Amino acid sequence: MSNDAHARPSGEADILYDPDVPTPTHGERARTLVSNIKTGTLCTLAQEPAGFPYGSFVTFSLDSGDPIFFISTMAEHTKNLLLDGRASLLVAESGGADPLAGGRVTLLGEARQLVADEDRARARASYLAIHPNASYYIDFGDFSFWKLEVASLRYIGGYGRMSWVSLEDWRDATPDPTAAFADGVIEHMNEDHAEAMVAYCHAFSRATDASAATMTGLDRYGFEMSAETGQGPRPIRLPFAEEIRSADGARQEMIRLLKLARHELAAGEGEGS
Repeated sequence: MSNDAHARPSGEADILYDPDVPTPTHGERARTLVSNIKTGTLCTLAQEPAGFPYGSFVTFSLDSGDPIFFISTMAEHTKNLLLDGRASLLVAESGGADPLAGGRVTLLGEARQLVADEDRARARASYLAIHPNASYYIDFGDFSFWKLEVASLRYIGGYGRMSWVSLEDWRDATPDPTAAFADGVIEHMNEDHAEAMVAYCHAFSRATDASAATMTGLDRYGFEMSAETGQGPRPIRLPFAEEIRSADGARQEMIRLLKLARHELAAGEGEGS
C-alpha cells in the first residue's frame, strides 16, 4: 500500500483528510482491474500494411502477471506475432456515464508462443479457470497458447490518477479482495446511510461543514467519499483499522467507525458548551 498523491487538489492545505492515509499502490489498482476483466484489445504490428498498429479483441488469463492468450493460427494477430512479437494489451473498465472516468491498463512486452509441454499445461489450466467455455475447442490443432511477457505498463484510474507502474510493484501486487463486493457496499451506504457518511466527514476530516457525502470507492485499506462543502465537492479518504477481506468485514468496520464518530462529535459538543 502507499499514500496516493493523484486525484487530489493541488497543495497540501487543500486536502481535507490525512495525506498519509493508507492507499492502494497503482500496481495494486492495476492488478485488481486486470484480474477482474476477461477481455481486452491486443495490439500487434501489422504485416500488411507493414508497421501499423493492429488492434483486435481477445480473451485472456493471467499467469504471475503475464497475460495468456489462446489464439487461432488463422487470426491476423497471430500472423503478426509470428513475425514480430512486440505487442500490447489494453484492458479497460466499461459502463458508467463518463467512459474516461473509468480505469484502464496498458501492458506492453514481447509475446511468445508456448511450445514446451509444461508451459502449455500451465497456460491451459490458467486459461480454462477463467474461460471454462473454451473447453470445447481447447484441443483444436489450429489454436495455440501465447504469453505476453510484460516489460512495462501504464495505469490510468480516471481523471488525474495515472502513472507508469514499476514491474516490481505489478508482480508483487495481489488483486484487492473487496473488488467482488465493493459496488454493493457503496450502493448500500449511499442509499441507506447518508447521515453516517456526513458524520465520518465531520469527525475524521477537515470537511466539518459537509452537508452531504456519497461513497465513491472502497478497497481493502479504506474508502473514499465526495463531500459537499462550502467550497463545493471535495474528496475525502478514510482508513480502516485493518485490512478487510469480506463484505461482513466492511460492514463491521463501518459500524465501528460510526460509533467512534458519534463519540468524537459528542465529546466535541461537550467541550464547546
